[in-house]
Amino acid sequence: MRAFIFPGQGSQAVGMGQALSDASPVARAVFGEVDEALGQHLFRTMTEGPAEDLLLTENAQPAIMANAIATLRVLEQEGGIRLADKADAVAGHSLGEYTALCAADALDLATTARLLKLRGRAMQAAVPVGEGAMAALLGVDLERARTIAGAAVDAILAEGGPELVCTVANDNDPSQVVISGHRIAIERAVALAKELGAKRALLLPVSAPFHCPLMQPAADAMDAALAQADLRAPLVPLYCNVDAVAVADPGAIRALLVAQVTGMVRWRESVLAMVDAGVSEFVEFGGKVLAPMVKRIAPDVTATSVVTMDDVEELLKRL
Repeated sequence: MRAFIFPGQGSQAVGMGQALSDASPVARAVFGEVDEALGQHLFRTMTEGPAEDLLLTENAQPAIMANAIATLRVLEQEGGIRLADKADAVAGHSLGEYTALCAADALDLATTARLLKLRGRAMQAAVPVGEGAMAALLGVDLERARTIAGAAVDAILAEGGPELVCTVANDNDPSQVVISGHRIAIERAVALAKELGAKRALLLPVSAPFHCPLMQPAADAMDAALAQADLRAPLVPLYCNVDAVAVADPGAIRALLVAQVTGMVRWRESVLAMVDAGVSEFVEFGGKVLAPMVKRIAPDVTATSVVTMDDVEELLKRL
C-alpha cells in the first residue's frame, strides 16, 4: 500500500516552483489558477520573493499547497495516472491536510487556495505579534516534551506570574516535538529543556503560536469558512492530524479541520496508523521535510520526496 503525503509550513523557499513551471504547462496552469483564485501574483512572490513576503503565513500556506499540487498534477497528467489508482491514503502536516484533500479531489484548487489564505490571515491575527512563540525540542519524545512544557508553566506560576499557555503543537517523530504558546512560557521551556532531558531546544522563526489554544479565534474563522465550502468525500481516505485515524466523511473532515487549528498535529501517530493499516511506501510531494520524519518513525518503510521533474520521472518508473 502507498500513501501520498504533503508538507506543512516551513518548506517554502524563494524560487519554489520555478523549474517545474519552466518544464511543464501543467504546473504553469496550477500556479495561474491559484493566482486567479487569490487575486494576487503569488507565483511571482514564490519565484522572485522577497523572502519576507513569502514567509508571511497568508502567502506561505497557499504557496506550499500550490507547489505540491503542481508536482502531483504533473505526475498525473503527464504520466497518465490517477491518484485513486496509485495511492491508498493521503495525509498532510498541518496546512498539508488541505493539500491532501485537494489532491484527493475533496476540495477544488481555487477553494483550497482561498481557504489557506484565510487560514493564514486568521492564524496571524489571533495573537498579537511578539506575544506567542514556538520551539522545537530535539532528542525528546512526546511525554518528555509535555514534562518540559509543564515545568515551564509551573516555574512561572511559582514566581507569582500568570498561568500561561505552553503545550505540544506537533508530535513530529520520536526525536522531534514542537511546543507552542505564550512567548514567555516557550522561552522558559527552552531554558529548562536541556536539564530536563532534551538534546537541544530552539525557538522557531514563526510569526504566531500555531496549534495551541491561543489560536481559537482562527478556529472560529475556519469554522465559518468551512461551513460554506464545497467539501466532498476524498477519493481515498485521509489520515487526519487531530486523531490520527482514517476519515472520509465530509462532515467529520470539516470538524477535524477546525479542531486542527488549536489541536496537536499527531504526525508520528498518523504515520504509525498508516503503517499498521498496511502502508509500506510514502511519497511526499513538493517538499523534503516529511519523508525523513517518516523514516525516523518507521525505518522499514520506503519514503521518497518528489520535487523536481527528475523526481517525477523517477517515480513514474516505479508506479
